[in-house]
Amino acid sequence: MSHPRSKSTAAFPALTIGLDVGDRTSYLCVIDADGQRVEQQSLATTADALRKYFSRCGPARVVLEVGTHSPWMSRLLRSLGHEVIVANPSAMYGSKRRRKRNDQSDAEYLARQGRADVALLHPIQHRREDAQVHLEVLRARDQFVGMRTKLINHVRMTVKSVGHRLPKCSAEVFVRRVMSEIPEALRPALAPMLVTITSLTATVAQYDAQIATLTTTQYPEAQHLQQVAGVGPITSLAVVLLIDDPQRFTSSRDVGAYFGLVPKLDESSDQQPQLGITKAGDEFGRRLLVSAAHYILGRFGPDCDLRRFGLALMVRGGKNAKKRAVVAVARKLAVLLHHLWITNATYDPNRLQSRRAA
Repeated sequence: MSHPRSKSTAAFPALTIGLDVGDRTSYLCVIDADGQRVEQQSLATTADALRKYFSRCGPARVVLEVGTHSPWMSRLLRSLGHEVIVANPSAMYGSKRRRKRNDQSDAEYLARQGRADVALLHPIQHRREDAQVHLEVLRARDQFVGMRTKLINHVRMTVKSVGHRLPKCSAEVFVRRVMSEIPEALRPALAPMLVTITSLTATVAQYDAQIATLTTTQYPEAQHLQQVAGVGPITSLAVVLLIDDPQRFTSSRDVGAYFGLVPKLDESSDQQPQLGITKAGDEFGRRLLVSAAHYILGRFGPDCDLRRFGLALMVRGGKNAKKRAVVAVARKLAVLLHHLWITNATYDPNRLQSRRAA
C-alpha cells in the first residue's frame, strides 16, 4: 500500500518505518516527516511478505533490531531501495528495557527513534552474506568439538569413579589410546560412546579441510595473520570473517571494543569503579582470541612483545592478575591482527623491544 508522501525536511526523512521482528510475525509502524503515525500492521516474517509490502512502499528509512532474522531482512530491504538501520538493543536500552512494552509499541518506538536521530539506535553493520555462510563452517566445527569434549570428559569421569584413571592424550588420539584401558565392566556402557567420539573426530577433520581450503583460496589475508604465534587457521579466519570489512574501523584500537575486550564504563562525578569487560560483540571470536592469549602467556609461548606485556601485568599481582593479563593480551592481539591486515605488514614479534634498544 502506497502512503501519501509528506515533503521531507532537512531534519527528518519522508517516511520512517519501525519494524519489530518476531520469529513468525513482525509488526511495523510508519511515521511521516511530521511525526504523525500513518499506519500500523503486522506482516509474516517471510521474504515474500516483506517483498510484497516494501516493494509497493516508497523509499523509506526502515529501522529494525539486530537478531536472527535481521541479516537477511536488511539485505532484502536494501535491495528494494530502502535505507536500513539495524539497531543495537543492548546499547539502546542498557541493562533494563521499558516496563510497558508490546510489539506494536516497540515498532513505533523504533520508528520515532530512527526519525529523530539514527545515533540513538547505536546502529550495527552486518557482514556480507558469503562471509556469514563461511563463518557457519567455523561455528559448526565448534559445536562438534564441544560435543566431543563433553563425551571425552564423561568417559574419563566414569572410569575414575570406579578407581581407574585414563592416560593423558589429545582428543584426536583419545579412542586409540584408552580403548585397552577401559575396565571390562564399563565396556557395554562406554563402547558406543567411543564409537561416537571416533565419528566426531572424523567430522572435525573434514571441517578442518574446509577451513584450509577457504583460507587458501578465498581469504589469503587469514594466512597473513598466522604470522603471530598462537594464531592458527581457525582464529585467523574467524577474525577475518567476523570483521569482514577492515575499513569499517577508523582505528585498529576500536577492534578491542568490537570483540568486547575493553572494560565497562560507569563513571559518575568522582566515582570511577573498576568493572569487568563489556563482553559485547561475538562470543565465539572473543573466546578464540582469549585462547590465543592463553597460549602466548603459557609455557610454550615464544618470547615476544605480547608475552612480555602480559607477564609484566601478572607480576603486579593483585586479585585475578592472570585473568586480567590474558584479557589485556587478547585485546592487544585483536588490535595487532587488524593492523597487520590493513597494512599487509610483516610481523615483528620484538618490534617494541628493538625500538627501546635503539
